[in-house]
Amino acid sequence: MLDPSSSEEESDEVLEEERRDVLVAGTSPRLVLPSQGRDSREPAGRAGTARPVSPSPSVISEEREEQERQQKEEADRRIRLQLYVFTIRCIAYPFNAKQPTDMARRQQKLNKQQLQSIKERFQAFLNGETQIVADEAFYNAIRCYFEVFLTSERVARMVHCGGCSANDFREVFKKNIEKRVRSLPEIDGLSKETVLSSWLAKYDAIYRGEEDLRKQPKRMALTAVSELILSKEQLYEMFQQILGIKKFEHQLLYNACQLDNADEQAAQIRRELDGRLQLAEQIAKEKKFPKFGSKEMEVMYIEELKSSVNLLMANLESLPVSKGGPEFKLQKLKRSQNSTFLDLGDENDIQLSKSDVVLSFTLEIVIMEVQGLKSVAPNRIVYCTMEVEGGEKLQTDQAEASRPQWGTQGDFTTTHPRPVIKVKLFTESTGVLALEDKELGKVILNPTPNSGKSPELHKMIVPKNSQDSDLKIKLAVRMDKPPNMKHCGFLYVLGQKVWKRWKKRFLVLVQVSQYTFAMCSYKEKKAEPQELMQLDGYTVDYTEPQLGLQGGRVFFNAVKEGDAIVFASDDEQDRILWVQAMYRATGQSYKPVPPNQVQKSNTRGGQIEVPVSQVYAERAQKHGMEEFISADPCRFDHSILFRTLQKRTLDHRLNDSYSCLGWFSPGQVFVLDEYCARYGVRGCHRHICYLTELMDNAESGAVIDPTLLHYSFAFCASHVHGNRPDGLGTVTAQEKERFEDIKERLRLLLENQITHFRYCFPFGRPEGGLKATLSLLERVLMKDIATPVPPEEVKKVVRKCLEKAALINYTRLTEYARIEEMLNQASPEKKLEDILQLADLCIEVLQQNEEHHSEAFAWWPDLMAEHAEMFWSLFAVDLDSALGAQAQDSWESFPLFQMLNNYLRNDSHLCNGKFHKHLQETFVPLVVRYIDLMESSIAQSVHRGFEQETWQPVNNGSASSEDLFWKLDALQIFVYDLHWPEPEFSQHLEQRLKLMACDMIEACVKRTRIAFEAKLQKISKSADFRLPHHVCTMFNVLVDAKKQSTKLCVLNGGLEMARQSQQYHSKIDDLIEETFKEMISLLVSKFVAVLEGMLAKLSRYDEGTLFSSILSFTVKAASKYVEVPKPGMDLADTYIMFVRQNQDILREKINEELYVEKLFDQWYCSSMKSICIWLTDRLDLQLHIYQLKTLIKIVKKTYRDFRLQGVLEGTLHNKTYETIHNRLTVEETTISVSDGGGLQGITMKDSDEEEG
Repeated sequence: MLDPSSSEEESDEVLEEERRDVLVAGTSPRLVLPSQGRDSREPAGRAGTARPVSPSPSVISEEREEQERQQKEEADRRIRLQLYVFTIRCIAYPFNAKQPTDMARRQQKLNKQQLQSIKERFQAFLNGETQIVADEAFYNAIRCYFEVFLTSERVARMVHCGGCSANDFREVFKKNIEKRVRSLPEIDGLSKETVLSSWLAKYDAIYRGEEDLRKQPKRMALTAVSELILSKEQLYEMFQQILGIKKFEHQLLYNACQLDNADEQAAQIRRELDGRLQLAEQIAKEKKFPKFGSKEMEVMYIEELKSSVNLLMANLESLPVSKGGPEFKLQKLKRSQNSTFLDLGDENDIQLSKSDVVLSFTLEIVIMEVQGLKSVAPNRIVYCTMEVEGGEKLQTDQAEASRPQWGTQGDFTTTHPRPVIKVKLFTESTGVLALEDKELGKVILNPTPNSGKSPELHKMIVPKNSQDSDLKIKLAVRMDKPPNMKHCGFLYVLGQKVWKRWKKRFLVLVQVSQYTFAMCSYKEKKAEPQELMQLDGYTVDYTEPQLGLQGGRVFFNAVKEGDAIVFASDDEQDRILWVQAMYRATGQSYKPVPPNQVQKSNTRGGQIEVPVSQVYAERAQKHGMEEFISADPCRFDHSILFRTLQKRTLDHRLNDSYSCLGWFSPGQVFVLDEYCARYGVRGCHRHICYLTELMDNAESGAVIDPTLLHYSFAFCASHVHGNRPDGLGTVTAQEKERFEDIKERLRLLLENQITHFRYCFPFGRPEGGLKATLSLLERVLMKDIATPVPPEEVKKVVRKCLEKAALINYTRLTEYARIEEMLNQASPEKKLEDILQLADLCIEVLQQNEEHHSEAFAWWPDLMAEHAEMFWSLFAVDLDSALGAQAQDSWESFPLFQMLNNYLRNDSHLCNGKFHKHLQETFVPLVVRYIDLMESSIAQSVHRGFEQETWQPVNNGSASSEDLFWKLDALQIFVYDLHWPEPEFSQHLEQRLKLMACDMIEACVKRTRIAFEAKLQKISKSADFRLPHHVCTMFNVLVDAKKQSTKLCVLNGGLEMARQSQQYHSKIDDLIEETFKEMISLLVSKFVAVLEGMLAKLSRYDEGTLFSSILSFTVKAASKYVEVPKPGMDLADTYIMFVRQNQDILREKINEELYVEKLFDQWYCSSMKSICIWLTDRLDLQLHIYQLKTLIKIVKKTYRDFRLQGVLEGTLHNKTYETIHNRLTVEETTISVSDGGGLQGITMKDSDEEEG
């Protein structure tokens, strides 16, 4: 990826104009940076070159354009270099701002390659190519997420614009599954929170894929750490990229500006602040004010300029001096709220006393070894002591005289700038009476902070007559310079008020505070200065040697009104260092330059070493950087410079690896804050420029946080209306004019974003963006900051935006689905398929709007309803076109109605709305015609079906009944599934279908009754009669009709409809019951006819008949010779078998137990009644033994069989049965008395031993 700062071309014409004017201060003469010599000489060289032939106009034009392009590039480079100088000074020594630590952490942005990789990983999961185990619910959630979100064109656009992060992807998935998980049924022992956590963990695993998270780059790129608190080196590197500065240019500027020298930077700030005060005085004097709305603001403007400078002075003064030096870091500034503003006019009145100047030194003395020790035996013990006069004494370890080496370090602190150090060598005394060890030698040192730090040999002072005449000690003395000591050394000095005598003195330049410096002279072993001079108001410069002053080779002086002090040094380098240090301390605007002849003599002779800072300055001057370093910041228009800096910083930020949404990183905020405070950039100008750049990027497609726009706009509005957000009460006419332009432009941008809310805030990202946009729009529509805009005005604007949004959304949707082309060329079937797909897409769009954007429009739910209605009205045009192309009797469009109606009726705002009513009006004729045709079809199928019915059992009835009930049920389910929204028409449809069902079931019942009677008439009355299956099927048809009638004939409407329904249902129910009774009666009659046939056969044995006498005689005669079978038993057994088998058939084939039991009850009662009548007819006759035996068996078996079939005891023991039982018992007794053979075990008495 290209570095965001690699391009140095600018296309903004406004910026080109600003580049031409950037060096023009608001009240100072035009300052033009001189071009480099090579560039200035080139045109002259070309002009002097003779051409044999005049060039064509096109060639001249191309050369002119090329020359202008080069000039623009050079001007741009110079602006960037100058801007970089000001910026790195802010980084090197900040005293107003700090890097914020409370900013929201930005997420890494996704790019196209990462999006493609993510799609491939999720596709691999859906294809089953991963090892991640998941259930069907999670699989469906991922599939929906992939199809709806990951493959969305809006997501790809958001990724392309750099406004999408991995967190956005995860939040969208989390929001989707929360709705899904809530709809899942509860599972014991598994909470839905656990399911959510598990799904998110699986999502993370799919998202990461097979990446090895342990493989991290060893060094993070600068853009990757931009969200962290950056060091100075990282900030330098960042702004090199932002401003397109080369590394060697940075190194030249860094060294020449002495950015690592805190004293130089503090001095630079003091000079800048002094220059700003002078500029304010110049403006007030010349009355070159910016244009204000009122005259009173001119005086206020000057006061604000001075107050801002005084505040900066107070901030600088609050920095502790001890924090200075190369190790100075970016720290939190502590500002005293009670500190008063400094005033330069009072600084001269502050007089320092000697006690105010306090220095503290750290001394390190390292004793290495002693050389030339001869007076002591080699095995003797020697050691050294060291002390700073006036302080404690330290001792080294003991060593043998043959090898006197130690390496011992002693640490001391002192307040003496010129301390006296004494180091002594001792040997242990061996004498018994010796009280002290013997001193072998000593050395006295007078170090200064400028003394060398490396070990040196020092000749020791030895006692008289000592053999160690050449005794030396090797030691190192390091005297650290305290932070508030800026320079020290020996100088010749002569002044008018202090140092009135030309004399060499040890001088120390002390910084008492950020604005107070003093030159002090010290004597040995003294903590307080002998004399001191404050440097406030002095100007230091190089001078020629002074006549009549003996001592010193090179001179310089410090001058102010009423005083002049002359200094002299023996060394040129020392003089340069002194002048530089005093130049920083005085805060003077004039920078002293060493005399040329001195520099030349130094260069020629090579005897004088030039300071490093001077070398860096010369090197920078050689490369053309001196003009940028020495440029006076007060003579530049920093509002224009800052706009360039902020624009390039924002461009760099939007192209780094974070999804910043326009927010600067903490380091960038810090540098911009420091720049504005240090160079006096007005807050309103800063935020107006920021708004301009943000809107430029937003209009180019970048994703910008509306909260950020709101913050900057609120600041500008507050300032323009006089609320002083940054403490400034003045408002320039230019600020007001630019604010009004920005306000109008911002309004148009916001309206455009609201109109394109689906594309500017896809899937509700960035989170809360649309809601913040609407809030900002309300703020922009306000006339001022105090008067709220009427709600109706905001609503009117939002309504207009949503009306446009409906057209845009539908147009893009049809373009995506290519509906226009298909509707014009496709067949009717294809048109219907396409409009069905389009309806599905429309519902998905509105559901996404509800899910992701309804919260933002919660204030105006009616507007979202209007937006949806307009959206559907556009769809209605295509809907009518597609439906108009369908055949008259085509019913394939009903799924389309069901889909649309199911969505609309569940939306409280759209239910029975304009489009919903239009949809109903369109489909009412179709529904009515469909029901008419279905009713005719069902009636015809009933007529034809029952005419051709075979009465074979099919499910719960016959083929015709099953088909009828299925059609009626399917038709009612179809109409129910329509969920017709209009109550009246819905009730009409339901009532019509119920009445249709009643009519059809009635026809079914009647035709079954007729068929049943016809079937029974064809059946014989013999005992061989077995009930056919188709007769049972007819019973089942009636049973099923009764069950279906309760579902198909009962209305679910109101009280009146329920009453009407009850009437119709009662009618069909009564019909079915009546038909059942008739069919049971017919069937029972058939069964009784068989019994009556049996009884008719028994009648032949009646007493007194001819047949009875012949039969009795024949049986008696035959019984003498052979065993004659019992007469009548076959007849009884045949009938009993007839009853039992028909009972089993009825029990098995008829589906309703209730009607079977009714049939058995009636059958039993009728049978007993027939027998009773038959016996009654023979009251005067005695039953033949065979009649009696047959009847007893028939009655007893009938009784038992019907009891086993569930006939109740009350029915079994009715009066008829009792009459029969009594008669047969009497007959049995009579036979037993009259006939010796008896009944052969057949009796009316109950016995479990009888044969079945």
